[in-house]
Amino acid sequence: MSGTPGSLRTRLLVRIGAALVAVCAAMALTGVLAQRAYLLDRLDDRLMDAAEHGLARVSLRPHDDRDLTFLDGGGHPDGLLAARLDAHGAVTAGAVTGPDATPRNLTPGQRAALRGIAPDGTPRTRTVPGLGTYRVTGLDASGVRVLAGLPLDDVREMTNRLAVVEAAVTAAGLAVAGGACAVAVRRQLRPLGRVAATAAEVARAPLGRERIGRLPRVPEADTDPGSEAGRVGAALNRLIDHAETAHAERRRGEERVRRSEERMRRLLADAGHELRTPLAAIVGYAELMNRGTGPVDPAPVWRRVAAESARMTGLVEDLLLLARLDEGRPLPATEVDLAALVAEAVWQARAADEEHTWRLALRLDAPALVTGDEPALRKAVANLLANARAHTPPGTTVVATVEAGAECRLIRVRDDGPGIPPHLLATVFDRFTRADPSRSRSGPEAGGSGLGLAVVEAIASAHGGHAGVRSAPGHTEFTVELPPAARTEVELPSPAGAMGLSERR
Repeated sequence: MSGTPGSLRTRLLVRIGAALVAVCAAMALTGVLAQRAYLLDRLDDRLMDAAEHGLARVSLRPHDDRDLTFLDGGGHPDGLLAARLDAHGAVTAGAVTGPDATPRNLTPGQRAALRGIAPDGTPRTRTVPGLGTYRVTGLDASGVRVLAGLPLDDVREMTNRLAVVEAAVTAAGLAVAGGACAVAVRRQLRPLGRVAATAAEVARAPLGRERIGRLPRVPEADTDPGSEAGRVGAALNRLIDHAETAHAERRRGEERVRRSEERMRRLLADAGHELRTPLAAIVGYAELMNRGTGPVDPAPVWRRVAAESARMTGLVEDLLLLARLDEGRPLPATEVDLAALVAEAVWQARAADEEHTWRLALRLDAPALVTGDEPALRKAVANLLANARAHTPPGTTVVATVEAGAECRLIRVRDDGPGIPPHLLATVFDRFTRADPSRSRSGPEAGGSGLGLAVVEAIASAHGGHAGVRSAPGHTEFTVELPPAARTEVELPSPAGAMGLSERR
């Protein structure tokens, strides 16, 4: 932390210095004033003694208002002033002792300066021309009035010396205290300076970059919650943590948006290519029929047109279903029996394809009930079976299993085919993912559109579950895990039905 005029350290030092100066000045002034008051009290005591002594001496000659014989002889302090007063307060006689104790009569001007002092015993300060400043008082005893005075020079000299000493001591004390305060303030603000340096370094960090690395932190020693600077340091560290988290989250959001945009572009491109193939076939057959050249049997042509139309219709329906599921629209909520649904799908698969071995297995510890959209769930199971039929050779065994446990309902579709290539396993549920990446296939049944498993995963997610896959040569298993229905007060199937097993070639 710098020592510039506007810095905290400078302001603290200025304010502490001002407070020290004020306190030391007040103490010095108080000491000088107390010492002066003490010296004045001592002087006043001596003054009263001198006045009482003079009054006792002149009381021996009460009718002689010019008698100052009490000043004769030694023992009087140097500069003692004595005078006689009349009833009007005028000085009738006055003298002052000199260095040799010989009294000197007061001049008319000096007498005039002492005029009007009441003989009430109250000390007063008067300036006497040619003599300086005096402390004077008057006493009255039975009409005999005397005035006595002592010079203030000694008091003033001692007071001035004390003031000089106090000033010197105060200046030295201020210098020492100021230096100590400067060192203490510097040491106490050093952690705050490190906090400020860390904040400046963070402010210079290029937060707009894709990767900013780890931002600097305030050292742990400067985050002590017992001090203000430590609390500031700890708060700054928390702020930096939040900034890093927000930056990472923003980058993740941007990455998600980028991936979503790429996915959307790929989806549009793939959908366009998939729709172009049946449309091209339909257009070709239509031109063939319109051309009318040569004998053309219309029956196979219309069958091909119908097949391509069905293929295009299925693709469009899958895309619409995915779009509705992506929008998060609520699905119809009815109670669906997975055991009956899967059993029906297996029977339909047997009827459609006799070259595979189709099996059904039910492992039910509870009713296989879920809450959801029955047509959507039926489509998901049909897609899993169709996927097994399309990507496995004839003679492959496909087993559809329904499991009902206490926590979930599980559909498994397992086959002993060649398995999924490892490079496709991570993206098998992505849209338009196909084992054969080419877009030109020999016919409508030569391969899927790449949307079947994406539809399965979307339907499972829409029902609060998830889809998974495990694959190795000779063992590929797709699973769909769904939450159980809220109401389960349904009778369990018979043991024979719970572990039913059927097989057909």
